[in-house]
Amino acid sequence: MQDPSGDTPARDLGPRPDSLNRSFPESIMIDKDLDGDTLREECGVFGIFGHPEAAAITALGLHALQHRGQEAAGIVSFDGGRFHSERRLGLVGDTFSRREVIERLPGSAAVGHVRYSTTGETILRNVQPLFAELNAGGFAVGHNGNLTNGLTLRRELVRGGAMMQSTTDTEVILHLVAQSKRNHFIDRFIEALRAIEGAYSLVALTNKKLVGARDPLGIRPLVLGELDGCPILASETCALDIIGAKYIRDIENGEVIVFDESGVQSHKPFPPQDPRPCLFEYIYFARPDSVLGGRPVYDVRKAIGAELARESHVESDVIVPVPDSGVPAAIGYSQHSGVPFELGIIRNHYVGRTFIQPTQSIRELGVRMKHSANRAAIEGKRIVLIDDSLVRGTTSKKIVKMMREAGAREVHFRIASPPITHPDFYGIDMPDRAHLLAATRTIEEMRDLIGCDSLAFLTVDGLYRAMGEPGRDPAHPKFTDHYFTGDYPTPLTDQNHTETTPRQLSLLAEAS
Repeated sequence: MQDPSGDTPARDLGPRPDSLNRSFPESIMIDKDLDGDTLREECGVFGIFGHPEAAAITALGLHALQHRGQEAAGIVSFDGGRFHSERRLGLVGDTFSRREVIERLPGSAAVGHVRYSTTGETILRNVQPLFAELNAGGFAVGHNGNLTNGLTLRRELVRGGAMMQSTTDTEVILHLVAQSKRNHFIDRFIEALRAIEGAYSLVALTNKKLVGARDPLGIRPLVLGELDGCPILASETCALDIIGAKYIRDIENGEVIVFDESGVQSHKPFPPQDPRPCLFEYIYFARPDSVLGGRPVYDVRKAIGAELARESHVESDVIVPVPDSGVPAAIGYSQHSGVPFELGIIRNHYVGRTFIQPTQSIRELGVRMKHSANRAAIEGKRIVLIDDSLVRGTTSKKIVKMMREAGAREVHFRIASPPITHPDFYGIDMPDRAHLLAATRTIEEMRDLIGCDSLAFLTVDGLYRAMGEPGRDPAHPKFTDHYFTGDYPTPLTDQNHTETTPRQLSLLAEAS
């Protein structure tokens, strides 16, 4: 194997600074409450090697992964002599659909990234893929997940003289690779992986190689595809479908896969472990048309709904999903219970993640900006309302109230996942435990707060049955499920070294 040469300077053609920090009058408020009761996953990654339209294909792949991150997007390409970088705040389609942008990303190899911010602010310097000129050559990396020792490593690196340019834990990986004394790039990359803990799926690009890596437990997904004989790495199979690529296989837990002109090499640098993929990928994060770990996500969500009906069905007239994520589970619930499925809530798809609301009176309309009741489907009826999860309960309370105001005679709330009782440290933007409703209240207290006639969650064993397992084996759980059980599958180095919350840890990282 040859290392990348060192004569490939980066060219970053990002937006001008004056376009990044537009301010609004004080009377205009940015309201994120429309999404304040949902979970957000950190990001999605994509990479392709050896294709003449690498950047355009990467942009399409990122468009398919847009649900995994809507705050920022970036692509780094390599044209055989130079790296080229385009990074933007906002949606993929707002920038990378323009021909002139793609033309600034020449080359036959590219990696891309869409993100939410779980560590670090949403500012341009945090937008991935991150790029650095190392002594062995250019290196770009995109990361899906979160490092549970990222802050600890960051502090050690800074004390050793490293100068951090971003506030995201992904930059730690760049510095670890840069400081390695190994001779070959892949050995340096693997040495960096041995130092980090937590959840990660990585795509990386040098001037010779496309590299993919998945953490030893396979918490975050990464799949391998092929288009016109060229390898593709992506967070989900839906990114392969949009470009007409063939699915080959999932990258295995703990695997490092390398593509270069000589072919493909697979490395297994970690001791073998049973995989423990994240259950929330199946419950919420992955697109319903994706296939993860051999399981069609749509089928899993319908099976979850059927299990929910087995465990907690109540006499009712219609089954109503909270769109869009509650729809497959509601279909499964309806099919098992025999109660008709109705679209009792209509979603407005033209409201973004933030909605500028100029007055408090309009602001109080809240959830109606995103959802509206379909009175004809629910008036005078006993409804079972199906949602994928319950976090703070603020949106659920508003939706139940909206159903009653539209004439629902009874509102029974069913949650297609177990109660969330513990925070996440692996890339899910989740409140600390004090702000998780199920961690601080009983079922009856939650029911009273939300205002529904009855409330029930899927059990942990029911969720495992929906995944095709007989139940959860406490000694050998097959999935990452700590948000329901408190069973964290990796060390929590940063958390154990401080008494701070995940959000406070993020602020500390920004200050370091």
